[in-house]
Amino acid sequence: MTRKARPRGERSRGASVALHATLVVASLVSLFPVLFIVFVSLRGRDGWQEPTRFSGFGFGNYTHIFGETKFLTWFGNSLIVALGATVVGVLIAATAGYAVSRLRFPGSRPLMWTFLVVQMFPMAVLIVPLYNILGQLKLLDSYGGLILTYCSISVPFCAWMLKGYFDSIPAEIDEAGRVDGLTPFGTFWRLILPLARPGLAVTGFYSFITAWGEVAFASQFMSSEEHYTLAVGLQTFVGQQKAEWGLMTAAAVLITVPAGLAFFFAQRHLVAGLTAGGTKG
Repeated sequence: MTRKARPRGERSRGASVALHATLVVASLVSLFPVLFIVFVSLRGRDGWQEPTRFSGFGFGNYTHIFGETKFLTWFGNSLIVALGATVVGVLIAATAGYAVSRLRFPGSRPLMWTFLVVQMFPMAVLIVPLYNILGQLKLLDSYGGLILTYCSISVPFCAWMLKGYFDSIPAEIDEAGRVDGLTPFGTFWRLILPLARPGLAVTGFYSFITAWGEVAFASQFMSSEEHYTLAVGLQTFVGQQKAEWGLMTAAAVLITVPAGLAFFFAQRHLVAGLTAGGTKG
């Protein structure tokens, strides 16, 4: 008797076991740093010095952060800046992407190429010119100045992505809106944006994460303690003689919560938005 031929494209049992084992190992490697930070944060102020000892667990680091530091102020400032940068950045990127996708005007292609070139500049090169611009506009040490700075980072990428997504929406929808008496902005706001929710979710998530975890600009532009964001506030845990690693790990765990919630609410749109934005351009 001859062995039955395996259907084309079907993996053998050994290949399936090897594949799943590789995925499990890769998952463990990815999760290990996160779990280690959580573990150290529950070990007290000096628990990081003996990371292999499985005892002395408690919430001392978390209670110290909430009771003895201005973590809640830093958290609120970061939330204001991140949400502001997300709303303003996505609105600017959406209008720019829609204009380039639907309208034909002189300089449309150079505009998009300018967006692309801007993304190539290292962040360190932009600190001094942006600092001078914000100083002249009286926006240093303010939420508005930091929001505009983060928009300058996120808008070029978001405009490119949304332009590709708007290209995938049939132009007949715009024509139907004009037939129904809608203005160009009314067509954009009432018809196109609801259809572009996956693309908006991707760009909104990118804008939020960019503003939420940024360190360099916030450290240079925010000087007063009441305006510190989380990135700046956490630097107070590091002194010349000692670093409070227990407090830093506990703060790091708390910082990941909003980012995780943003991903949770945007995850169902992420795959659709990324793939649709990459089909045309």
